[in-house]
Amino acid sequence: MVLFAPLAQASGDTPPATATATTEIAVYAQSPVAMAFAEDLAQRRGLDVQWVRQQIGAARRQPSVIRFSLPVAKAAYKNWAAYRARFIEPVRLRAGQRFWEANRDTLERAEREFGVPASLIVGVIGVETIYGQHTGNYRVIDALATLAFDFPASHPRAEARAEFFRSELEQFLSLTHRTGMDPQAVRGSYAGAMGWPQFMPSSWARYAIDYDGDSKVDLFNSQADVIGSVANYFKSYGWQTGQATHYPVTFDPTRLDKEGLLAPDILPSFSVESFSARGAVLDAEGQKHTGKLALIELQNGDPANGGSAPTYVAGTDNFYAVTRYNWSSYYAMAVIELGQTIEALVNRRP
Repeated sequence: MVLFAPLAQASGDTPPATATATTEIAVYAQSPVAMAFAEDLAQRRGLDVQWVRQQIGAARRQPSVIRFSLPVAKAAYKNWAAYRARFIEPVRLRAGQRFWEANRDTLERAEREFGVPASLIVGVIGVETIYGQHTGNYRVIDALATLAFDFPASHPRAEARAEFFRSELEQFLSLTHRTGMDPQAVRGSYAGAMGWPQFMPSSWARYAIDYDGDSKVDLFNSQADVIGSVANYFKSYGWQTGQATHYPVTFDPTRLDKEGLLAPDILPSFSVESFSARGAVLDAEGQKHTGKLALIELQNGDPANGGSAPTYVAGTDNFYAVTRYNWSSYYAMAVIELGQTIEALVNRRP
């Protein structure tokens, strides 16, 4: 599944507990490392120490979570066409139309108040959970504790990742204590992402909002809260109202510096003038762009083995904002195109 909002880079000052250290642990009440963390968390957050020990102690180690957290071997070539087909497909399109039509007024309000297009909000929710159909079956407390205290040491960034998940476990317990949610009952992804928009606990704390006016935030049952929270997330990450996410781009081979254009990856780094000077050719709308641009490359398999040439677009700061939800240009394009396709279908209906 597509994961969750961007993972913060952790300082990694504290060495993580490795899988070797707690191999025999079934519940984290048996882990001195976990219990010491619980006591420290309670003191720093002003929470009842017995409550925190009880919650973390009841968390169960999940071997499948450990397996899923290991890096997947990278293919020599990615395939945008295949990736796109996973998300721009009949089930999501039908569910997306129903979601849009059921929430048209709320989507229009969010677009008006936050400046974030309804199509982008709809695209994210569709890619993440098919509009609430697949929000995850792991107990969040189990997933976060497993990744906090048993993150696999073989991972190249094990220390930083374990630190990140300890921080998310802390955020989760603070959130559930503050809101009255039962920490043992909340379910989400294997990485601890929750609700229709798959917010990590830190993102829930920072960006989730009450958008239906009932004085609580519910990303599991309130579609209005989901819509408002996704819009608020993008606005907080610098979404610029009215700016395109990307423009078509072709190349002038006589002055093309593709390596230089691709060097900054998805971070917009070139003015229109410097972009063009390196051999990128924009259409009329792209030439009017006043901000920075990035050359986005989407591979379509190995051209030497049945694949086709890569797809290229000129990404704007708004394209970069979409990647703050999931750090992938393929993800961003899938979200954008799913939402735009659903919008076209909804508007085509009589």
